[in-house]
Amino acid sequence: MLKVTPRLNELLKEKGYTSQASFAEKFGFSQKTINSFDNSKQHRTVLLFGVAKALGVMVDELFIVEEVTDTKEDSKGV
Repeated sequence: MLKVTPRLNELLKEKGYTSQASFAEKFGFSQKTINSFDNSKQHRTVLLFGVAKALGVMVDELFIVEEVTDTKEDSKGV
């Protein structure tokens, strides 16, 4: 199973933004939209590309993707 973790706050710091609000204001996003990006399990395609373009990164750089094992299934012998 893959675990996908947004890394927006890390990228904002790397690009010199002091807050999600300052980034949102500069690029015309609402702060609520940017905040929901890090807290959501689903991401709208348009938002993904807009945020990536604004930060000057590729869409895949917005996330950390890692292999994890599901301990519930492992303990059941599945």
